[in-house]
Amino acid sequence: MVVTRPLEGAFPMSSFVSGRHFLQTPGPTNLPDRVLRAMDRNAINHRGPEFGAMGREIIGKLRSVFQTEAATIGIFPASGTGAWESAIANTLVPGDRVLISRTGQFSHLWEQMATRLGLDVLSLETDWRRGADPVAIGEVLQQDRERRIKAVFTVHSETSTSCMTDVGAVREAMNRAGHPALLMVDAISSLGCAEYRQDAWGVDVTIAGSQKGLMVPPGLSFTAISDKALAASRAGGSRRSYWDWEPLVASNKTGFFPYTPAITLLYALNEALDMLAEEGLSTVFARHKRYAQATRLAVAAWGLELQCLDPAAYAPGVTAIRTPEGHSADGLRAVILEKFNMSLGNGLGRIEDRVFRIGHMGDLGVLSFTGTLTGVEMGLRAAGIPHNEGGVQAAMNFLASAAN
Repeated sequence: MVVTRPLEGAFPMSSFVSGRHFLQTPGPTNLPDRVLRAMDRNAINHRGPEFGAMGREIIGKLRSVFQTEAATIGIFPASGTGAWESAIANTLVPGDRVLISRTGQFSHLWEQMATRLGLDVLSLETDWRRGADPVAIGEVLQQDRERRIKAVFTVHSETSTSCMTDVGAVREAMNRAGHPALLMVDAISSLGCAEYRQDAWGVDVTIAGSQKGLMVPPGLSFTAISDKALAASRAGGSRRSYWDWEPLVASNKTGFFPYTPAITLLYALNEALDMLAEEGLSTVFARHKRYAQATRLAVAAWGLELQCLDPAAYAPGVTAIRTPEGHSADGLRAVILEKFNMSLGNGLGRIEDRVFRIGHMGDLGVLSFTGTLTGVEMGLRAAGIPHNEGGVQAAMNFLASAAN
């Protein structure tokens, strides 16, 4: 009997893509099974003792993630955008001047919100390829002799560009200038992915969301509020009701909320916080750094360019990658979704269709991560994007050496 071998390429791929969808956007992120199971239960009385105990427990666990003992922790049933608005409404009034660095699309959106709410926004422009410049911020504050600037807005991890800002250095610049402005930080895509020090960095208001490093579905936003910011809120701020911080002070003690809370999302959050504690935050942060470094090694091997140009500013939870001139990043993403059932982040604002983003944050194991890079490398070939092969191998070599 003669056995013939099938010719190479004789097994055309079906248009049906089997297997689990790879959600590799930088938020929402993959939900751990434990988090999914935690939500698979009925609601409880949000005015009863069981809920109050859970609320107090969650507040205590969040303190560890924010690294704060003194801050008031707020949880709103909202996206991070809601937490942005709460920070503005509680501390500022129309006409107040604020300083913000345009490091990417999300700082730009925060700036737009501030403008709509009547603030006088002073912007520091960047090329969207690095974090905010603490020196430049300090110089502006030094020149503000009348102390008209009431707050400095900073995005810790700019999700759209994968560039980090050194928040501690921003605080040091503010201190050197002797400026009393509040320091407000968007940590939406850094909390749970990178070390964050609310108290040590002297942050007055931190804003975060549930759908990224915290491994929870979208729908919860968080604020960590310093005593200084709380005092500013009590002394003034704009008219507000739903966003008012004052009831949060009582909530931190009782565990109850001044509105109907998102009970099932709080189940999920409680479980996710347990998972972070069990792995250990330092281990969680090291894992994110490993994946980020492995991704950058893959990008270098492919011969592509990172959006972030400053190695000191590389984000641990997301990597933004530029496609070669004349090639569509959105087209690449579409090919990868169609052929390999994987979602990647798109370019936003001024880098729309120029950048695709790999999210490597939250609940992600090494095999899922290398599978993600494999999908990108196959997608580059399928989309006809000029590149070198071997990116996945470079990442695997690094991860294998890191495991020894």
